[in-house]
Amino acid sequence: MAFHQRSISLPSRPLSHIEEELHSIEACISSPSLTIQTISDGLRRLGDIYSSIEEIIVCLPSNQACTSQQRKLLDGEMECCLELLDLCNAMSEFFTELKAIVQDLQVSLRKRDDAVVQAKIQLYIRLVKKAKKYSKKTVKKVVSNKDSNMVKLLSEAREIANSLVESTMHLLSKQIEMPKLTLISKAFQKKNPVICNEEQLQALECCIGDLEAGAGFLFRRLVQIRVTLLNILCS
Repeated sequence: MAFHQRSISLPSRPLSHIEEELHSIEACISSPSLTIQTISDGLRRLGDIYSSIEEIIVCLPSNQACTSQQRKLLDGEMECCLELLDLCNAMSEFFTELKAIVQDLQVSLRKRDDAVVQAKIQLYIRLVKKAKKYSKKTVKKVVSNKDSNMVKLLSEAREIANSLVESTMHLLSKQIEMPKLTLISKAFQKKNPVICNEEQLQALECCIGDLEAGAGFLFRRLVQIRVTLLNILCS
């Protein structure tokens, strides 16, 4: 694809390295040992990948303008990029809400308020289900195009971002479940203090905070690359 040249410097990572990094993140997602921390790291790594793709785009030599077919492909990816931005923004809001629920749950556990604990857990479960349902609406299949490696790369990165979000919701739904939750069964036993359970919730709160930061980081990188692509299409 032809782009207007915006820099004479070379990109820090070649195309092949970016593809390897994408495949590496993809392998992590499919691993049975996938954790929330791995996903939050994946979100940050993906944000760095988008920055590298942007570097390559602005360093490509120009043949004056995109062909009509190339412009059509780029326009389509621009629309998908906007949808991914909306998803990242929505997920950041979900993570903020989930973190607040987990914080309230810790307080309720210390007070041994069974009714409030039950209510907070149900609220957590409903919010995760809502986030999972929302994320599935935004998932689109990658359209492979051999004539445009850059668009193909952007599409693959977008699909991996969607996979990361879906995996996140799956893992978060496993953190607090009803009625199997040992957290509740142990929390109100007089002979068994709640220190361990509070530690579990504190760890979950930290993990959600990392996810919130990772989604925010990816969001900012997506905004940057979208601005770059808009400038190219408008030039």
